[in-house]
Amino acid sequence: MAGGKGGKPSKEARAAAKAARKQASRERRQQLWQAFNMQRKEDKALLPLMIGALVGTTVVFFLIGLIFDMQWFLLPLGLLLGVLFAFIIFGRRVQKNVYRKAEGQAGAAAWVLENLQGKWRVANGVAATTQLDAVHRVIGLPGVIFVAEGSPQRVKSLIAQEKKRTARLVGDTPIYEVIVGNDEGQTPLKDLQKFLTKLPRNIDVKRIDQIEGRLSALSSRSGPAMPKGPMPPGAKMKGMQRAIRRR
Repeated sequence: MAGGKGGKPSKEARAAAKAARKQASRERRQQLWQAFNMQRKEDKALLPLMIGALVGTTVVFFLIGLIFDMQWFLLPLGLLLGVLFAFIIFGRRVQKNVYRKAEGQAGAAAWVLENLQGKWRVANGVAATTQLDAVHRVIGLPGVIFVAEGSPQRVKSLIAQEKKRTARLVGDTPIYEVIVGNDEGQTPLKDLQKFLTKLPRNIDVKRIDQIEGRLSALSSRSGPAMPKGPMPPGAKMKGMQRAIRRR
């Protein structure tokens, strides 16, 4: 990037950066508007809930203000909080809808893992079958976690093989396993991220890097091509969720 006096960005560089920020903001707004319109068409309760949150919060703050003769001070605050609550409702219902559509699709767990935020190292499809059963490896502060999706009977043997190979390289680092599903002993897709984040912290980031280096060879293991994740028909839901998180 060209620089001006004293190493500061030139006028052209600043203008380009400003234009890039405006474009990114415009794209986020477009994604949010698309997500809102799609959700509104499928979810008839969305608008009543959002309007109820906005109006209800505003009225409550206004009435509280009347008691203390501060109604005109609290009214704008109520409006702002009402908008916030309405947006939270929107985001949660969109997320719920996305998970509902993804449930049961091959690659759904991989898609969830790709959206993990924080110090997670994800290797999707470290083991798989031709029936699109798959085991994904996650390395994080808890240790090594194998996340399986597909037939429980088939993925259990895959997990056992991967755990045996991995244990030789990671020493006493804890190894966890989870099978995604709705049966007893399984973790629903919508709860997968919550399950991972609630695991105890057993190692540090330096240890994560060491383990990832040792297991890098396993990541190159060939297997059936797995979809990166489910995508509801006609919707770019991953981009929409990213836009919602940025708000």
